[in-house]
Amino acid sequence: MVGPTRPQFVLFGSSIVQLSFSHGGWGSILTDIYARKADIVLRGYYGWNSRRAVEVLDQIFPMDAAVQPALVIVYFGGNDSMGPHSSGLGPHVSLPEYIENMRKIAVHLKSLSDTIRIIFLSSPPVDEERVRSGTSGIFSELVRTNELCQKYSEACIKLCQEMGVKVVDLFSALQKRSDWTTACFTDGIHLGAEGSKIVVEEILKVLKEAEWSPSLHWKSMPTEFPEDSPYYLVAANGKTTLNPSDWTFHREIQWE
Repeated sequence: MVGPTRPQFVLFGSSIVQLSFSHGGWGSILTDIYARKADIVLRGYYGWNSRRAVEVLDQIFPMDAAVQPALVIVYFGGNDSMGPHSSGLGPHVSLPEYIENMRKIAVHLKSLSDTIRIIFLSSPPVDEERVRSGTSGIFSELVRTNELCQKYSEACIKLCQEMGVKVVDLFSALQKRSDWTTACFTDGIHLGAEGSKIVVEEILKVLKEAEWSPSLHWKSMPTEFPEDSPYYLVAANGKTTLNPSDWTFHREIQWE
């Protein structure tokens, strides 16, 4: 642990979380946005479903941890929503169990501290044609359909509304782009850079609109070591220095 201590934002979920630092991913974008404000902690696990997450929830988020997260962003559902395999193996989780597993995750996270904040991400759509054509010979048939994704997405949103948990409707958000099937994915399932930008935009919208005290929106959070210094680059007047603590000009997008 290095100091000074910053708020921790934990990204918890399956491959869409694990890969969120790849391909210009949403985790890496959030890390840039929250530089000098919060530490983004990655807890993503390729191939996991909500059942597997519940099994080890206490290990990932122990009740007795010295520091508890300020924010946890949770994503499960894409693997759960896959069609069941005839062997009984695989990631499929029935819709009722998925709902209860997500409820257990929310209840556990809420119990960690009085100040913890939670955002769930619902299941995004998939490019069904690309999924069908790109199936590797390593796997048995992958049954991924938007009909199933939508059912699990809607169930996640409904649960969050019942529990007072903030939620991002990724199923709808990605499809606002007319070219979402070609623009938003690397393989028809996992998010590329354009898809990740949509995720970041939706997360920031939640953080900006949430009536949380203190606010966790990046513009409202203090910057670490914001004070002026005589060691910074000298301004054109030759008399003062330029404080770069909150410079954002390097960003491709000027996020709100």
